Amino acid sequence: MANEFESIESVMEKLADARYIADRALATVLFLAHRLEKPIFLEGEPGVGKTEVAIVMAKLFETRLIRLQCYEGLDASSALYEWNYPKQLLHIRLEEKGARAREEIEQIIYSRRFLIRRPLLEAIQWDGERAPVLLIDEIDRSDEEFEAFLLEVLADFQITIPEIGTLKAERRPMVVVTSNRTRDVHDALKRRCLYHWIEYPSIEKEYDIIKTRLPGIEDRFAKAVAGFMHRLRDVDFLKKPGVSETLDWARALLAMNRNALDEDVVEETLGCILKYEEDIRKFKEEIWSDEEKRAAYL
Repeated sequence: MANEFESIESVMEKLADARYIADRALATVLFLAHRLEKPIFLEGEPGVGKTEVAIVMAKLFETRLIRLQCYEGLDASSALYEWNYPKQLLHIRLEEKGARAREEIEQIIYSRRFLIRRPLLEAIQWDGERAPVLLIDEIDRSDEEFEAFLLEVLADFQITIPEIGTLKAERRPMVVVTSNRTRDVHDALKRRCLYHWIEYPSIEKEYDIIKTRLPGIEDRFAKAVAGFMHRLRDVDFLKKPGVSETLDWARALLAMNRNALDEDVVEETLGCILKYEEDIRKFKEEIWSDEEKRAAYL
């Protein structure tokens, strides 16, 4: 596949070919990010397809996806590089039996062969024909200190390792930063990126997603699943189900040889779409126990 986005329309077509249904607004952001070599900041509720954007981009450009999964306590060494201390120690013991000077041994053990590259350094040192896609997933889970460090990396795509020197990316990676908005991310980081909020899909879009990802599903059944999920998101749950839950549920129903929704199968498979006991209890007590409300879902 061509590694260029000729137009916004071509972006939408290529995403559809890769089985990712995107609206024009998202396609525009991807087009501009590619042309301007700017990072993308995708925000939205869990399960709406933010991470999938980076996966699909790597497929479209036929390149490597490098993923940095953020978490509380993530620091620069875990994201950038570490020295392989056991290998260094072993080499020191072997060299001590020889005649090398201490300074010469130190120069050897602090060379690139003893460096463990973490995602950020791997993206900077990528030497493939095409720039990789760097996914910085769930940045909102990391600490503010890591955000500040990330700002420096995204500004120049170079880092300095005291023992080696400055390493600069030959090709700027395509960067996708995602956030579930569990906390506010600093404006300075967002300003370096093109921003896009991914909404929960409309019934029509969710139907298209189901049909695209599960081509064997009947039209009527796909519409029923999409309508059910759309109504479900109007309820004030602790965690509303995303598109990923929709697809999981549809696959589960097909695996059970079901082609229609009924009271029993919904109750049996609630765990595919609701992930908290409080949400399941609320659904059963406030919706499924009411005959009129139950009928609206079916």
